[in-house]
Amino acid sequence: MNGSNQTFKLRVIPRARRNQIIVADDGTLRVYTTAAPTDGAANDAVIKMLARHFDVPKSSIKIIRGAQSRDKVVQLL
Repeated sequence: MNGSNQTFKLRVIPRARRNQIIVADDGTLRVYTTAAPTDGAANDAVIKMLARHFDVPKSSIKIIRGAQSRDKVVQLL
């Protein structure tokens, strides 16, 4: 995936019981995070989880749409 510049749609579920990433039937990623959606904490947690999931550095993941929404589009650089 290195150098692929792919974008992904994802749905974030903050304040979940555990941190988890699930791929839905339509290809959307569902990201469950225990972080609250305040002061960007949930976004930071999502980026950290996606970096671990795709085995890339956190700096390679960018939220390009929906920073204040549960529905986001992220880009994998």
